[in-house]
Amino acid sequence: MSLDYDSYSDKYDDYEDLFNPLRTDRQARKTRKGKNKTAPKKSQEAIVAELADAVGLEAGFKTTYHPGLFEEGWLLDSLKDFYNQHYISDVLSRVKGGKEASVYRCQGTEAVGGSLVAAKVYRPRMFRNLRNDAAYREGRGVLSSDGHDLNQSVHTDRMQRALGKKTAYGMQLAHTSWLMHEFKSLQTLFNAGAAVPKPFAASENAILMSYHGDEKLAAPILQDVVLETDEARGLFNVVLWNIELMLRHDLIHGDLSAYNILYWEGHITIIDFPQVVNSHNNGRARAILERDVTRMCDYFAEQGVERDPEAITHRLWKRYVAKTPRDQKADESRLTGEAWE
Repeated sequence: MSLDYDSYSDKYDDYEDLFNPLRTDRQARKTRKGKNKTAPKKSQEAIVAELADAVGLEAGFKTTYHPGLFEEGWLLDSLKDFYNQHYISDVLSRVKGGKEASVYRCQGTEAVGGSLVAAKVYRPRMFRNLRNDAAYREGRGVLSSDGHDLNQSVHTDRMQRALGKKTAYGMQLAHTSWLMHEFKSLQTLFNAGAAVPKPFAASENAILMSYHGDEKLAAPILQDVVLETDEARGLFNVVLWNIELMLRHDLIHGDLSAYNILYWEGHITIIDFPQVVNSHNNGRARAILERDVTRMCDYFAEQGVERDPEAITHRLWKRYVAKTPRDQKADESRLTGEAWE
C-alpha cells in the first residue's frame, strides 16, 4: 500500500496550526487571509461522510471525564477511532499525566472484553517533549501507522531529509514511528508471555491496552511501593526473567526503571516501550541494557535485595547477544528464568 506523504504532511501542519496555543487570534487571522484560496466544491458523498464523522465524535462520544483546557483540542480527536470502532464507550478519568503522553481509564466494549481499558494518548508536538534521541533510533526502521517499515518505500531519501531537518513532516513521521514501535513491541512481548499490558489497537496518536487497577485507583508505579524482602526477591527475579524474554526477541526496553513498572496485588506490569531498541542493530545496546539493569538493581537494593548489575549484564549479554554457535544451540529450547542469586 502506498501512502500520500504530501497530503499526510499538510494534514498534520493544519492540525498543528489549529491547536497551537502559542499562536494569537491575530496571527491565525493573518494566516487565514494570506492563503486566499478557493476550495473545490465537495461531492455529496464527501459531505455525508464528514457529517457522519462529526456525529460519531460530537453527538455520540459524550465522556464522563471533562478534558482540561490543554486537552480539549486533541483528546477526543485522538480517541475517536477507538470509539468509532466500538472499542470504548466512555472516557472515565485521567490516571497519569506526562510530558510525552497521558493515560486515561476508559470503559471498554465487548470487543475488548467489556472491562476497563487504558488509552495512552501522545500529546501534539507543541505539548510533548518526546526524547527522539539517535541512541534509540539507531538500527530501527521508520514505521508507518499500519506498522510497515517506510525505509522500504520509494520516498526514503525525502523521508530521511525530513527527519534530519525535523520539519513538520519529519516530526510527524518520527511521532508515528515511535508510537508504532511501542505498539508492535507490546504485541510481540504480550504474545510471548511477558508481563506487559495487552495491546488492543493503535491510532495515529494513541494506543489502547489493558488497564491495571480498579475503577477507583490505577495500579501505582513500583517506585511508590515498599516491599518486604521476600516479595522483593521474587519480583526482582520476575523483572530479570522479563528482561531475558525481551532479549530473546532482540529487544531492550531502553528506559526500564521502577517508574515504568506497575504494581498491583503482588504482580508487576512493565510499561512504556516507545524507546525500545534492537539488541543486535544498535551500537549502544549493551550500555542501554546495563543502564536498565542497574536501575532495577538500585531499586531492589533499597528493598533489601543486593545484586551486581555488571555481572548480570555480562551474563545476559553473553547469553542472548554475543552468542557463540554453541551458546545459540543451548538457548534454542529454553528461557532460563532462574534465580539470580
